[in-house]
Amino acid sequence: MARRAVVVVLVCAAMLAIGPRVVAHHSGSAAYFEDKSQTIEGRLVQFIYRNPHSFVHLDVPDASGTPTRWVVEWNSGQALSGMGVTRETLKAGDTVVVTGAPGRNADEHRLLMRSIVRPKDGWKWGGTTR
Repeated sequence: MARRAVVVVLVCAAMLAIGPRVVAHHSGSAAYFEDKSQTIEGRLVQFIYRNPHSFVHLDVPDASGTPTRWVVEWNSGQALSGMGVTRETLKAGDTVVVTGAPGRNADEHRLLMRSIVRPKDGWKWGGTTR
């Protein structure tokens, strides 16, 4: 009986440890049109390298040339690190071309990252999201 109690305690502890991560993760399809694709080009304003998701903020000129701020959701810092992307990979002022799944609300100017290219030196990333 003592062995069974230990197993139950260990299972409960494991569930408590991983449960919040599972519950906190959301579906990309809730916020993005994952079956569509959009490409934008602009100047990097900010690269937020963190968990659970990193973000790239770009100023993208509209048809009249006026910059519009776009927010691009990317993988976690931990996942990006495993793919060779560090917090130093992108710098404010870099011109980048991003392709991703557009946000469901076009007025929010959001994408879910699929690929990113820095034309000045040819650096590119095209990994998986989340």
